[in-house]
Amino acid sequence: MPTDLHTEEAIMSFLHEIPDPEIPVIDIVELGVIREVKAEGDTVEVIITPTYSGCPAMKQMEDDIRKTLKEHGYTQIKISTVYNPPWTTDWITPEAKEKLRAYGIVPPEHSTIDKGWLTGKTKALACPRCNSKNTELVSQFGSTSCKALYKCKDCLEPFDYFKCI
Repeated sequence: MPTDLHTEEAIMSFLHEIPDPEIPVIDIVELGVIREVKAEGDTVEVIITPTYSGCPAMKQMEDDIRKTLKEHGYTQIKISTVYNPPWTTDWITPEAKEKLRAYGIVPPEHSTIDKGWLTGKTKALACPRCNSKNTELVSQFGSTSCKALYKCKDCLEPFDYFKCI
C-alpha cells in the first residue's frame, strides 16, 4: 500500500464513502459517529460512538468500515466503540443537516439543550416538502427510534424529525 494512503486524512476520506445504513443520503462521518482515526504502522484504529446505545445500525457500520478499509488495502483494522462522551446531534455536520432536509427529514433544529420532545412540549416544525409550519407531532418515534413522526396539516404528508439527542 502506498504510504501516502496510510494517513489519518486518507482514512477519513475513505470513511466518507460509507453511507449511514438507515439514512443513505449522509455518510457516517457527517453523522458524527466517527470520533477518531489512528494510523500506526500497519494498524488502523477507527474509534466510533453509537448514536444511542442499542442502535441496530452500529453492527452494519462496523462491517462497512472494515469492508471499505480492506478495499483500500488496509489489513490490520481495529474498531473501538466509546460511549463517553455520548453521541449528540450537535455532531451532525451542517452539510449533513441540509442533506437530511433535502431528503425529507427535518434535521435537529437546536442543540442537545433543546429536548422539548421529551416533555411533550413541541414546536411547529417546517414541513420539508411544502415548508408549512402547520405541522403536528404524531408519534415520539418515527421510522427509527432517533426520529419523531410529524404530519403536515397543509400538504398532508408525514415526515420524520431527527430528535435532538
